[in-house]
Amino acid sequence: MSSKPIADDRDQPATFSWTAESETRIGVILAKYPPDRQASAVLPLLDLAQRQHDNWIPLAAIDAIAARLGMARIRVLEVATFYTMFNLAPVGKWFLQACTTTPCWLRGSDQVMRCIKDKLGIGNHERTADGQFSLLEVECLGACVNAPILQVNDDFYEDMDYETTATLLASLKRGEQPAMGSMTGRQTSQSIAGPTSLTSLKDSDGVPPWYAGRTAAAGGGDD
Repeated sequence: MSSKPIADDRDQPATFSWTAESETRIGVILAKYPPDRQASAVLPLLDLAQRQHDNWIPLAAIDAIAARLGMARIRVLEVATFYTMFNLAPVGKWFLQACTTTPCWLRGSDQVMRCIKDKLGIGNHERTADGQFSLLEVECLGACVNAPILQVNDDFYEDMDYETTATLLASLKRGEQPAMGSMTGRQTSQSIAGPTSLTSLKDSDGVPPWYAGRTAAAGGGDD
């Protein structure tokens, strides 16, 4: 079992009940699995419980999931503690997940972490006193080409540095969430220097005339 923080008794609710909306969703989820394979739904049910309960999963919800899926409580808890995507203690309104693995580190994730420390005074697994922000240092978020990445709740902010992190945090403090994506204006996953292919469809680029003509007729050409 990981060292992931688990809320103490003061924060743990005595009970957990699924909302009507969640019950409807559970029916859809369980229908995907054979009757003797309902435990396969543990991941989506953990995610559902977390979304229902202010972005963290209390132990009462672990019990509810175990009962619904016919699993031992420890089996559900093992899954919940394995994945960093699940929170077992309260997190801030703005849940910051900073990737610090090699691609992000090479592109300056240490500056992102330093900015969060400077502006919010929190480190890994910590939450601000006002409950607005919490920070988790995570492994690869799968968007290495646009590193470094800072995930805020479900959204990715890419190509971050100290200054853009500071600007983002200031906006979040005001209750404003900027549009997600590259902070440098990079289009999807193109090179940081700009597009390097399909910038035009000329014969000199080695594009067959028949293809260039077809694309031009269709109004295409640039990426």
